[in-house]
Amino acid sequence: MPQPFIVTAALPPDLAGFAEGLRRAHYPPERNHLHAHVTLFHAFAPSLREELADYLPKIAAEFAAPEGAVKGVMDLGTGTAIALEAPQLLALREGIAEHFHGSLTAQDLVEPRPHITIQNKVTKDEARALQSRLPALLAPWLAKPPFAFPALELWHYRGGPWERVKACAFRGSARL
Repeated sequence: MPQPFIVTAALPPDLAGFAEGLRRAHYPPERNHLHAHVTLFHAFAPSLREELADYLPKIAAEFAAPEGAVKGVMDLGTGTAIALEAPQLLALREGIAEHFHGSLTAQDLVEPRPHITIQNKVTKDEARALQSRLPALLAPWLAKPPFAFPALELWHYRGGPWERVKACAFRGSARL
């Protein structure tokens, strides 16, 4: 799909900063075009831009910020991620998926495993090396209480870098 729209969950500043540092250190620089994020949907058709831009703020206005927690290391084969536990975020994602039923790609029909990619498209040996060191770096995050995802973000894929269309801060009171 040419230049699709992507929906992500923003990270709180402290976790985003930590993940950004890891991305700068371990992501191949020629491929590191993005900030740390949690992808909820990989590819919405360009024809859905206006509907997405109208719908996401309504969701964010209705619901309180969903909680998440750092769970550990995730092996991506030729990469590494920080695994997250985020059942409220997944429930919110399910509601968005229901709204856009019939418009999702095959990749977005599969329930995601929430994570923050910090390394991708490296050799398996490079990935395994980072995965063996990462648990010690994650230990303080594993001990922290849950964090809140502050916003949903809508992005336009531009062949590598993404262009932010809008960020929709959670400000409602409904809980999932």
